[in-house]
Amino acid sequence: IVGGIQGVVTDAPWAFAIGLFVLSSMLFSAAATVTILVPVGIALGLSAPMLIAFYPAANAVFFLPTYGTLLAAVNFDQTGTTRIGKYLLNHSFMRPGVVAVVASILIGLGLNAVYAAGG
Repeated sequence: IVGGIQGVVTDAPWAFAIGLFVLSSMLFSAAATVTILVPVGIALGLSAPMLIAFYPAANAVFFLPTYGTLLAAVNFDQTGTTRIGKYLLNHSFMRPGVVAVVASILIGLGLNAVYAAGG
């Protein structure tokens, strides 16, 4: 696995964050995702600050509308504003969730840059 993705992660470290996001959405667990992929990230040579910046990507349990908490929120909402749309990837939690994950990663990368600059 490491040899197969090493070139991709070396050229584009953000691809590791996408891997965290995809695996987390399939496993429904940030802890399981980190347990599986962070050792791979370390083996690929990603720095600890970079791995910390990418950690929010492991919180993608909201992406597929199959997580228990998401389904409960949709069912408890009596106003009808929280819903699962016509398509699988079209529900009320997608846009705010993706924005929060991307913003968190960008803030982490910004803090990483400040740290690297000695600031």
